[in-house]
Amino acid sequence: MERTLLSLGHGYSATYLARRLVPKGWRIAGTTRDADKFHALHAQGITPLLWDREAILPWLENASHVLVSAGPTEEGDPTLAMLKPDIAKQATRLDWLGYLSTTGVYGDAQGDWVDETAPLTPATERGRRRVRAETAWASIPDLPLHIFRLAGIYGPGRGPFAKVRDGTARRIIKPGQVFSRIHVEDIAQVLEASMQHPKPGMVYNLCDDDPAPPQDVILHAATLLGVDAPPELPFEEAELSPMARSFYAESKRVRNDRIKDDLGVDLKYPNYRTGLAAILAEEQAKQ
Repeated sequence: MERTLLSLGHGYSATYLARRLVPKGWRIAGTTRDADKFHALHAQGITPLLWDREAILPWLENASHVLVSAGPTEEGDPTLAMLKPDIAKQATRLDWLGYLSTTGVYGDAQGDWVDETAPLTPATERGRRRVRAETAWASIPDLPLHIFRLAGIYGPGRGPFAKVRDGTARRIIKPGQVFSRIHVEDIAQVLEASMQHPKPGMVYNLCDDDPAPPQDVILHAATLLGVDAPPELPFEEAELSPMARSFYAESKRVRNDRIKDDLGVDLKYPNYRTGLAAILAEEQAKQ
């Protein structure tokens, strides 16, 4: 069968996966809710599809692989709401289906380590929605489902440099707070490795080797840019949006042994220092 990927909710992470697959002859279709994005998708070698069942169905019927990036809303998982019967019908014909979830499903571990066997005790509504979505996907019989729980995503165009440059970055201090992160290029290589070696039913944490307090990352970004670090601000005094505050509701270190042991992945950016340095070098090379 020709290698064909249907990317549902084609966004940042899926774009980097496509950059690895298109040169290798993959056919890829990616969905968007905005027809104005069609030109950009075409430029990447991707067939653009509107988020519409009739547009998606022919590709689903011929896909060997499906990547689901669209996140759940308060109404539930949007992909399953529109396509669950169709996906169930195609389940035995697919070689691989990947669902991008979040390490937020583990909730607050008070800075301790968690792996894929940890209980799912989300502390936020976003985390609870993800648990419900994972459960719903897992309920489809015979589906070659692979769940990828992503830590905080960063990469070109998404990271601390812009905020440090424009003066909006803050070093918010909450004692004991620690996050795990993952560079978008490492997300893409893990997904490709799983597609090459499918193991239906597996769950993988996608994170680097170096969980760290968020203020350390801001400080390092400022150091790389050669500017003064933003002043420290106690968490209790910080004015945060509900979304930003929810990130501070959970503190954990996430283990990534399974992507290394099962998939043979060698992280390109094993910590935020190497990742940020690469992003800055890429920016400077384009100037």
